[in-house]
Amino acid sequence: MALIEWNDKFSVKIGKFDDQHKKLVAMVNQMHDAMKVGKGREVLGEILQSLAQYTMTHFADEEQQMKNHGFPGYEEHKKQHNMLVLQVRETMEAHRRGEPILTQDIMEFLKQWLTDHIQDCDKKYGPFLNGKGVK
Repeated sequence: MALIEWNDKFSVKIGKFDDQHKKLVAMVNQMHDAMKVGKGREVLGEILQSLAQYTMTHFADEEQQMKNHGFPGYEEHKKQHNMLVLQVRETMEAHRRGEPILTQDIMEFLKQWLTDHIQDCDKKYGPFLNGKGVK
């Protein structure tokens, strides 16, 4: 069973962003699956790297749309993105230094952050951008 099951409650009603969110969910689930079979530590660095790269692309896409259309919550939303990027980078650095990292803690953090961020922060821009013709 997946750690995060995608369903319509995650949809922001913008196809590109829903697809990107689905990919982020799949990446977190991939790490969870590896963890369940005892391979979490082995794939942690690779998945964190992929996740970091993909989130940068996704965040840039979201932020560009918000900025282009004058979304009033842009600055706060960008701040949320920057905090996650910083936390992922810090975790990646700790992993590179060989520090012990509890994959379960990372999984819970990513699950909580992703579900909360999509269902709270991202849901706010959905109707706004839909009203500007972004689908």
